[in-house]
Amino acid sequence: MESRRIKIFNGRIITPYRIIRGGTVLIEGNRILAVAEDDIPVRDAIEIDARGQYISPGFIDIHVHGGGDSDFMDGDVASFLAVAETHMQYGTTSMVPTTLSSDTASLLNAVELYEQAHLRNTKGAAFLGIHLEGPYFAMNQRGAQDPRYIRNPDPEEYKAVLASTSSVVRWSAAPELPGSLEFGRYLTSRGILAAVAHTDAIYEEMLEAFECGYTHATHLYSAMSGVTRRNAFRYAGAVESAFLMDEMTVEIIADGIHLPPPLLKLVYKIKGADKTALITDAMRAAGMPEGDSILGAKNNGLRVIVEDNVAKLPDRSSFAGSVATTDQLVRNMVKLADVPLADAVRMMTSTPAAIMKVAGRKGSLTAGRDADVLIFDEDIRIHTVICGGRIMHQARHTKDHVIVS
Repeated sequence: MESRRIKIFNGRIITPYRIIRGGTVLIEGNRILAVAEDDIPVRDAIEIDARGQYISPGFIDIHVHGGGDSDFMDGDVASFLAVAETHMQYGTTSMVPTTLSSDTASLLNAVELYEQAHLRNTKGAAFLGIHLEGPYFAMNQRGAQDPRYIRNPDPEEYKAVLASTSSVVRWSAAPELPGSLEFGRYLTSRGILAAVAHTDAIYEEMLEAFECGYTHATHLYSAMSGVTRRNAFRYAGAVESAFLMDEMTVEIIADGIHLPPPLLKLVYKIKGADKTALITDAMRAAGMPEGDSILGAKNNGLRVIVEDNVAKLPDRSSFAGSVATTDQLVRNMVKLADVPLADAVRMMTSTPAAIMKVAGRKGSLTAGRDADVLIFDEDIRIHTVICGGRIMHQARHTKDHVIVS
């Protein structure tokens, strides 16, 4: 039986480097069949008139913990699926579920649940693999990570975890800890992205870490050393190191709160759109009203309060997680950081795809790529989400855009 086709026309197609006006995207099955600068005549297709709005690749979030009052550490498959469905409504078509620092048993359980959820995930953003954030962190850069679980890399532990699964695609750690360089080399040998995070490293340590495979910086600026003094001498920290190393990629929580507009502008100016990915780093309160919430597992996580569009520790001494969604990240880069729309979208699509080594199938509107497509307006309000060639979500006021011919 021939796969049903979807034709999206009369829109402004966003490519990594330009915007095609009046273009058409043709989908067949779960792949993009063609992208053209004008109309593509086709019979027996579902037609979606974009009405001059933007047609974009689906957003890719490579660092997310939760949403819709669920978290990947809750300990059940339903929570994985709920997070994927919540963020899909805001334009996320692919994501990398992320854990928090925990004991070995909890890490192994999270990986096992991920694999079960991956098979059952038909209504939400697609999973690209799991990201283990911690527990190998600098204690005084732990942020809201639970100090009970912070420790140095243990070869017996991490080799056992990775022997149990092929689903881990990235692991974040502080590279200055004893054993971290060996850990980075081991991850790299397994094809897993080693990322610098929650670290007090200085430039000399960062340089050595990069050579051992730590090619990416997790949530740049957040829980990361800047210029510091040791015995009266100044040293460049992890932030400055990420700027100095041209080949190092970075990710930023572009909620406008974790990083204010001047820092968003600075990262874009120095690293550019092709080395900077936007991430939500969202916890369970994403997509939920403000008020009390929990960071991490619902049964033993850290109590937090959500206000001012961010999660905070109860004493308000520190941020405790983002509640952003991917549409907000793109909107903020355009409106707060004055980034051109095509570049802001690239930081949410083709750049994270390249970092996670899935650019051959995701991240751009190109024939042969996965049919992950969005339609949104001037304010980056998501009107239509197509994930894997299926229409997953349509805003109520856009349902009349679909015509079956």
